[in-house]
Amino acid sequence: MSSNSFSYNEQSGGGEATELGQEATSTISPSGAFGLFSSDLKKNEDLKQMLESNKDSAKLDAMKRIVGMIAKGKNASELFPAVVKNVASKNIELVAGSVVMAFEEVCPDRIDLIHKNYRKLCNLLVDVEEWGQVVIIHMLTRYARTQFVSPWKEGDELEDNEKNFYESDDDQKEKTDKRKKPYTMDPDHRLLIRNTKPLLQSRNAAVVMAVAQLYWHISPKSEAGIISKSLVRLLRSNREVQYIVLQNIATMSIQRKGMFEPYLKSFYVRSTDPTMIKTLKLEILTNLANEANISTLLREFQTYVKSQDKQFAAATIQTIGRCATNIVEVTDTCLNGLVCLLSNRDEIVVAESVVVIKKLLQMQPVQHGEIIKHMAKLLDSITVPVARASILWLIGENCERVPKIAPDVLRKMAKSFTSEDDLVKLQILNLGAKLYLTNSKQTKLLTQYILNLGKYDQNYDIRDRTRFIRQLIVPNEKSGALSKYAKKIFLAQKPAPLLESPFKDRDHFQLGTLSHTLNIKATGYLELSNWPEVAPDPSVRNVEVIELAKEWTPAGKAKQENSAKKFYSESEEEEDSSDSSSDSESESGSESGEQGESGEEGDSNEDSSEDSSSEQDSESGRESGLENKRTAKRNSKAKGKSDSEDGEKENEKSKTSDSSNAESSSIEDSSSDSESESESESESESRKVTQEKEKKTKQGRIPLTKDVSLLDLDDFNPVSTPVALPTPALSPSLMADLEGLNLSTSSSVISVSTPVFVPTKTHVLLHRMSGKGLAAHYFFPRQPCIFGDKMVSIQITLNNTTDQKIENIHIGEKKLPIGLKMHVFNPIDSLEPEGSITVSMGIDFCDSTQTASFQLCTKDDCFSVNIQPPVGELLLPVAMSEKDFKKEQGMLTGMNETSAVIIAAPQNFTPSVIFQKVVNIANVGAVPSGQDNINRFAAKTVHSGSLMLVTVELKEGSTAQLIINTEKTVIGSVLLRELKPVLSQG
Repeated sequence: MSSNSFSYNEQSGGGEATELGQEATSTISPSGAFGLFSSDLKKNEDLKQMLESNKDSAKLDAMKRIVGMIAKGKNASELFPAVVKNVASKNIELVAGSVVMAFEEVCPDRIDLIHKNYRKLCNLLVDVEEWGQVVIIHMLTRYARTQFVSPWKEGDELEDNEKNFYESDDDQKEKTDKRKKPYTMDPDHRLLIRNTKPLLQSRNAAVVMAVAQLYWHISPKSEAGIISKSLVRLLRSNREVQYIVLQNIATMSIQRKGMFEPYLKSFYVRSTDPTMIKTLKLEILTNLANEANISTLLREFQTYVKSQDKQFAAATIQTIGRCATNIVEVTDTCLNGLVCLLSNRDEIVVAESVVVIKKLLQMQPVQHGEIIKHMAKLLDSITVPVARASILWLIGENCERVPKIAPDVLRKMAKSFTSEDDLVKLQILNLGAKLYLTNSKQTKLLTQYILNLGKYDQNYDIRDRTRFIRQLIVPNEKSGALSKYAKKIFLAQKPAPLLESPFKDRDHFQLGTLSHTLNIKATGYLELSNWPEVAPDPSVRNVEVIELAKEWTPAGKAKQENSAKKFYSESEEEEDSSDSSSDSESESGSESGEQGESGEEGDSNEDSSEDSSSEQDSESGRESGLENKRTAKRNSKAKGKSDSEDGEKENEKSKTSDSSNAESSSIEDSSSDSESESESESESESRKVTQEKEKKTKQGRIPLTKDVSLLDLDDFNPVSTPVALPTPALSPSLMADLEGLNLSTSSSVISVSTPVFVPTKTHVLLHRMSGKGLAAHYFFPRQPCIFGDKMVSIQITLNNTTDQKIENIHIGEKKLPIGLKMHVFNPIDSLEPEGSITVSMGIDFCDSTQTASFQLCTKDDCFSVNIQPPVGELLLPVAMSEKDFKKEQGMLTGMNETSAVIIAAPQNFTPSVIFQKVVNIANVGAVPSGQDNINRFAAKTVHSGSLMLVTVELKEGSTAQLIINTEKTVIGSVLLRELKPVLSQG
């Protein structure tokens, strides 16, 4: 790891440099200075002659010596022209890395020297040795940022749809015109991106990281997702590599969450991970958290809190706090979970929980007086200074909300003031000042006693704070004007803390550099240039035609000689072309050693590929040689054609995060193309034989491209086999399923029942004014969907309010969030005037209240509509006994439980009123209860089948407690917010 230029020291460099010095010393004449300069001149002349030698070994030896000189700080600038000339050598891949390394050390700003060699370096990348690849890629990244326009402009402008309030229509029109200009990528820009893509399968982690940073900094945002799978693969390396890779992923995941969301489980912490790796994985999981996956992550965090690594456990608690601030739906859930941790035996866990709770309570202090009272009691047991200071700060800020507790806490703190930590003493002084201003009658003497203790404290900060507070809150003749505003100063509203990622400000450093790792500009770091507004002249990269003709003449002769060989030469060329095309199309390429590292799966993939190739060889042996040559030649042509069109198809392929699927589809296309050509050119008998062979090849090839890919590892796939899936502790739904497998005649714990109530309320889907006479309403019948078990059933009523027939009513374009699925109704041929028809649809909302947007179309028009489900319609009622309810509820505690206190008139807390209000909001089933003051309801989510347990427990007076237990904490929190006002109102 270096700042920009990577270290490139050969083992023999130092020794050779020493030998060179000894040779130079022997030639020094006794004439003093002249002899010294002449020896240096001769030494450099020898190196120039070695660089101009016809032997590659001499050139390589000279390169090593020059690198050694540079490493020792000697001036080698006069050798640079001779080094640059080696770019034109035939076997340039042997020395390209050394040449570029010398260029980066001597004159990295001379971009003009790269122009003529840019395309050659791009084409040579695959053949250069690994560390040379790293240096070249970093150099070409800087070059691309100066020579090409930004590929991000179009996407950024399209995302910025908001019009400035004071912006004129003419300015807006100019912006719109600019947006309409299509972005066209420079062919040389595309050449660099395309030629570095195969290196993502390199065995060298530095090469993969170099390509990843190149894609991040210069490729279109839609294509950058291809690097995510390669980076996740590097997490199988040693801990040092993991540390660097995770740091870069943490920076990327802040800006583009979607790149790494499919690989969420790859960032789960393992017990064998060192603490530095654990904390980085926690950071990434926090960045990837959203409403859809927060329930899963919170269950994972609950396990981490119990870790024996106390530093990691404390970091997990901080992570829970960040999730609570970023995702409002789980704030209460996280807060309740952290309160439960206050009873933990580990003092570090308790202390960290107190600090995080203090930050969360700053956001909504009015609602949590009970938590503040509970934390005040912990002062007797907690000894960690930061935690004690946080509790005192909370009590001081909310002293008017806990008027009976705050003075007593001050009394206890006065007793132990002299033995407290300095941080705690400062908060005791602040607490005394706030109580003196709000409750002077009870705390005046206590505050004066504490101020006297602080006046003679050993720490000068405490003495200064004491004098400041005394003059501010205790009025006297010398008091200034500030004493009038003492209350406003001490009890002013403090802004809530902003919990941000420590990697937020690292994106201005180039990924993969030492500066990015340290988050500080290191010596020698070269900043990436901003994209130019207008691209410089691309013709500077053109090479003269004469030079090209001279350079490629031997290759042309070789082709002519090969064309003379009709039979065997063709087979050799076809084998080479098929090998190269398969290497370029498959994800794993030629990195067979890497497959060995991946374990048994790699071995089995190699066996399968060998078997398939042997079958093809045996079949080809049975057929006539000439027919096989023609068929193979056509196949190679088709593949060559698909390879040449790779640049045009690159944008389409990059839209999908899984590159292996896109490439396998291209292989299928090429095979189908060759199949159609063989039918048009061959005779009937040979056509049948060819078709049978190609079908077998195709059947063997499709699983080959799927399995051989080094990056397609089982834990990366979104759908894994049940055997390989590491199942966690039994979830409530799994427990219920297992209990339902017994041989007794008793019913299953979870069994869907019929809805007890179906509301008749309808929702407007399309107003008749907006729909040009076509009106649409929808409602939820609360019945299992006939189109799929995971879908919510929806009935849509269409009305024709015009005096003309409306034809061809159907669903048009669908704009659904990721994961949502929709089963549309069959098109309606016509709807008569004043006519009405009801159709059914099914939508899989994935247990979320995300909006499903689509177009409702007629023959002439399309109207954009959307359906957003109430959270209560994402449930199916469940019939279960009280015993089973309590059992399941006991397993869904901690962060899986949310609660609220309800205040209402006693007549609104009768069982019938509570029942009617609850079932009107949510599709739940009633559970028999043996207690009159407890009402229980049960349901399960439509998509995942997770239990949703609702309890309304009546307390004394006119209060009741509403409790919801579920794994789906987001849905539980939303349902709590919807039920609370309904149960409170009369």
